[in-house]
Amino acid sequence: MSCLSRELVLLVAVAIAIPQSHAALRAGTAIVDITPKEWPLPLRGAFHPRIVDSARDPLHVRSLVLDDGKTTIALALVDSCMVHREVLDPAKEQISKATGIAEANIMVCATHTHSAPFSNAIHGTPEERAYQKLLLAGIVESVSSAAGNRQAATIGWGSHELTDEVFNRRWHLKAGKMPANPFGSKEDKVKMNPPRSADVLDRPAGPTDPEVSVLYLKDERGRPLSVFANYSLHYVGNTGPQASADYFGEFARLMQHRLPPRAGNFVAMLSNGTSGDINNINFRNPRPRRAVFEQIGVVASKTADAATHAIKGITKTSGEVKLAMRQREITLKHRVPSGELLERAKKILETPLKPSERKTLERIYAERTLELARLAPDTRVIVQAIRIGDLGICTLPFEVLVEIGLELKKKSPAGDTFVVELANGAYGYLPTPQQHELGGYETWLGTNKVQLDASEILVGNLLEMLNELF
Repeated sequence: MSCLSRELVLLVAVAIAIPQSHAALRAGTAIVDITPKEWPLPLRGAFHPRIVDSARDPLHVRSLVLDDGKTTIALALVDSCMVHREVLDPAKEQISKATGIAEANIMVCATHTHSAPFSNAIHGTPEERAYQKLLLAGIVESVSSAAGNRQAATIGWGSHELTDEVFNRRWHLKAGKMPANPFGSKEDKVKMNPPRSADVLDRPAGPTDPEVSVLYLKDERGRPLSVFANYSLHYVGNTGPQASADYFGEFARLMQHRLPPRAGNFVAMLSNGTSGDINNINFRNPRPRRAVFEQIGVVASKTADAATHAIKGITKTSGEVKLAMRQREITLKHRVPSGELLERAKKILETPLKPSERKTLERIYAERTLELARLAPDTRVIVQAIRIGDLGICTLPFEVLVEIGLELKKKSPAGDTFVVELANGAYGYLPTPQQHELGGYETWLGTNKVQLDASEILVGNLLEMLNELF
């Protein structure tokens, strides 16, 4: 080989070895209205039917697409109690075909408002089927539009604590105060939403996570472009006899006024953190009764204030960040009811329900026991890990108890991490094995459907994925 040839080979080798810098970050946003057009509709999120014929405030799909020149990821937030894979899988397929974004790089989560229609058309009415079609189309349109709206952007992230609106709803009670559960057992050691009485309450069964985490983007003129926030608080409720986006939608509306002057396509969104055992009820010091939607406004305003504080505290923004994403589909075993429980459930359901009679909790869980027995032996669930610069995001398709989110934050190799629940499906509650030992609503057979060590399996996979990314 000639001297010139060797020099050319060496130059090529050096060029290959030098890491290529990331192109300037581009970000796109979009918001699509998914308020039902055909009524009446049942609302998700209650033991007993709630049929409504209007919406108090609009429901939306809000989307953010990020592109670093090598990797494109999409984050979509749906004003829904939960969105099932029968909607999500075809939506992601259509988005990928329309935009070129890999299906594994698309995250779609539900806010968990308890005042939105079912996503899975459970009753099969024409109105439900029409809404399911509208929902699917709205997800596709929102993400596809965001992908088409990409522009140069800078990004940063931060957090601020909001402690006085999160309370663990699982409580140890004083001796002799624990009622029987719907399975006829008094073996539960904790109760969800116990009576607000000093004579009954002992201590909470778990912690809270007060962190309001914020991903913040500006356009090339320095105007606010998007806020993707995360807070570990269940829905607030008390929306009246109408559909509503709950405090998640009100937060998005308020943020438009917290950050002027905004880009014309500014979109704010609030995702649900690990809040399976966290709500807005102060059991030791109950608040005065408030009017319909009033408490939603209070919580939304405080959350918007916390997000604004977090944004003001961001000291570093960049127009060049590394994006990466990992997805795994994990097989989990379904829990199997014992023969004794099945026989008890059948016996309960032998007596027909009178037309004017409401279902008891005992009857509801008898039905769930039989439903669980009819399920396939296992199910496959999607978990995702996302890298945005030094920020990590994890997703889980469950209502996740707060300890799990705190563990992921603690063990994550990323500089900062937050966790989005009810993403890419909905499979019930996800307690830790330790919380399973305590019993209570979140652990009951039918509320929790998967194997008792599922949280350990999923956390292990997410940490492996994060370590691959960082």
